[in-house]
Amino acid sequence: MFLGTHAPKLDEKGRIILPAKFRDELASGLVLTRGQEHCVYVFSQREFESLHEKIRQAPVTSKQARDYLRVFLSGASAEVPDKQNRVTIPAALRSYAALDRDLVVIGAGSRAEIWDATAWETYLAEQEAAFASTEEEVIPGLF
Repeated sequence: MFLGTHAPKLDEKGRIILPAKFRDELASGLVLTRGQEHCVYVFSQREFESLHEKIRQAPVTSKQARDYLRVFLSGASAEVPDKQNRVTIPAALRSYAALDRDLVVIGAGSRAEIWDATAWETYLAEQEAAFASTEEEVIPGLF
């Protein structure tokens, strides 16, 4: 499970050093892809394969499912960390998420997310009030 908030830097070659707490889970491979809210999703190879099995079950007759799959999978890139635990974020994904030098990597349970630091701060500020005032059951069985 991916947890916490980390602040790595993007180097001049478009690489980040994976947070130490995420390295074991991602050491054998990972998949980067477009995330919602213009971040980059990071899945372990195993988690992405499991997710892909679920995606394959989406009805081909659903336009919404086809559209989602096209955007989600066309941006996917399989990567393997190097010996220094660095991963290259492809240029298309860096552009999609407007990633600059300062990044925030958050744990989001089954995945990690890579955000531009300023975009994350803005998003978090906008969401904290709604988070604090959540009254109904947003996640089944949680409250």
